[in-house]
Amino acid sequence: MDRYPPIADHGLVGDLQTAALVSDHGVVDWFAAPRFDSPSVFAALLDHDRGGYFRLAPEGGDGGSWRQLYYPDTAVLVTRFMSSDGVGEVIDCMPANTSGRADDRHTLIRAVRAVRGTVRFDLECRPRFDYARADHSLDMRQDGAVFDAPHLTAHLQGTFPLRRDGQDVTGEVTLQEGEAAAVVFTVCRPDGPAPPPPTKDQVSEEIWDTIDFWQRWVNTCRYRGRWPDMVHRSAVTLKLLTYAPTGAPIAAATMGLPEQVGGERNWDYRYTWVRDGSLSVRALLDLGFVDEATAFTRWLGDRLHDQAGPDGEPLQIMYRVDGDPRLTEEVLEHFEGYRGSYPVRAGNAAADQLQLDIYGEAMYALSESRKVGMHIGYHGWKGLSRTLDWLADSWDRPDEGIWETRGGRNDFTYSRVMCWAAFDCGLRLAEEWRRPADTARWRTARDRILDQVMERGWNKEEQALVQHYGSDVLDASLLLLPRVGFLAPLSPGWLNTLDAIDRRLVSDSLVYRYDPAASPDGLRGSEGTFSLCTFLYVDALARSGQLAKARYTFEKMQTYANHVGLFAEEIGPGGEQLGNFPQAFTHLSLIMAASSLDDALDNAADRATGRPEHERRPPWRFK
Repeated sequence: MDRYPPIADHGLVGDLQTAALVSDHGVVDWFAAPRFDSPSVFAALLDHDRGGYFRLAPEGGDGGSWRQLYYPDTAVLVTRFMSSDGVGEVIDCMPANTSGRADDRHTLIRAVRAVRGTVRFDLECRPRFDYARADHSLDMRQDGAVFDAPHLTAHLQGTFPLRRDGQDVTGEVTLQEGEAAAVVFTVCRPDGPAPPPPTKDQVSEEIWDTIDFWQRWVNTCRYRGRWPDMVHRSAVTLKLLTYAPTGAPIAAATMGLPEQVGGERNWDYRYTWVRDGSLSVRALLDLGFVDEATAFTRWLGDRLHDQAGPDGEPLQIMYRVDGDPRLTEEVLEHFEGYRGSYPVRAGNAAADQLQLDIYGEAMYALSESRKVGMHIGYHGWKGLSRTLDWLADSWDRPDEGIWETRGGRNDFTYSRVMCWAAFDCGLRLAEEWRRPADTARWRTARDRILDQVMERGWNKEEQALVQHYGSDVLDASLLLLPRVGFLAPLSPGWLNTLDAIDRRLVSDSLVYRYDPAASPDGLRGSEGTFSLCTFLYVDALARSGQLAKARYTFEKMQTYANHVGLFAEEIGPGGEQLGNFPQAFTHLSLIMAASSLDDALDNAADRATGRPEHERRPPWRFK
């Protein structure tokens, strides 16, 4: 077992309330329960010796070759091992919880089979509860093993014998060609009833039910563009990272994975950012997933109604999946971190930051959802109206900005632009929904922001809009400006800004967020290119008519996906994936880029063939 396999060497399985990472060598080295944001049960990715893991793999598997794939259009993961003695498979899945209720019981199914020859599989199950801070007892029973921790119990049951190894469990099973076996790992409350012992037929039925659930869901996708495999995998990943009882998507399945190996940029991303979730609405609607987009819009409306910001702001930048705003950050001092990337943080202190751009993204989501008949109702409108009234007094404040830097507040251009978008969307909603609002005040604020950004955010030397007022630093967040309508995609001001971003932040089609050396962010070390920003770059190029460049950039970016089509947060200097994994923001921006690029290419083809203007698809169907 590799002490710290590459971040990209993993697939993701989940049940719509929590998720696990499985390495391409058959090791579950990350799993938190009973929710995404709960303490870990397996966390070997953050500390190999202390974190805990669950290995199920062929004996002496390091001598053969490994391949991993998803069963088509599902979240069922298949890990294949090939050697001179035989070919074996490990099938991992978590049956989807479709009840719509929060559940403390979650099941990971791990089935093995010999495809050819004879294969012996070894099992090691070494859970470490509460980030390896809680001791557990082990009770070996006839039908399996029970791990008891203070706030969680785990049952391990199999169709082959298991044995005690201290407070852990091991086992092995030898299979001939065509034979199969399985183990089931179930977590529940300490007082919860024990699950029944599994049978091979029951396990097989659960796996096929899970396959059927995911394939039926993907079949409702209306995407008919050029990249169906990539888009479908991204859609499944977004669904896996969404907490079904509330409709709230998390930013990533993991915590503490580094933006720079050995560095301190290690954050907990298992929470719901207003920004990420709001932008996911458009991506989901583009694919026809109206129920998922509507669920998040309702969650967002509840947050506007709660008015729970830390210093009187209507919104906090992030929440737990149930809407709880408390995300106290702590350092897990006993964890060494992924390959020495210390500190490992649980919780996220950035929740207390002021990031004014979130109001633009929130209003953008509400504005987009109206196109499918979504309405937030009278009380929801009152919350929205109060929010924009507050913003009319607050938009001209320095803030921490979209990238959650810890180097102090500034007048970030992107934050002001998104405040402009908030008022622009609010005015549109007030008119279309015929709702009472201080529209004169909102319109005045919107127009003042436009004038201020173009006067103070424009750098004459760079001939571009820059990261914050008075600087010459470029920032890739500005790639979103044409999407929200702040600048027309073919206007000289925008094309000059896009050219400047290309010169300063683009490296072989990959895009950096900004240059930390030129704009200190309060943290040591560097980082890789930001995969979200690369897809935003594709989107911006497509909108600006640079279709050959946009398509080549999009195709090249696919070469950085891992073996099962997943992306982390960043790409390192050698093409390695860095940061928490998989990253929802990356996958939703892939969908956005694919939709924009498809539409632009289709319209270019229509023009080339002389198709009448009125018969073409709208150039940007989201406007």
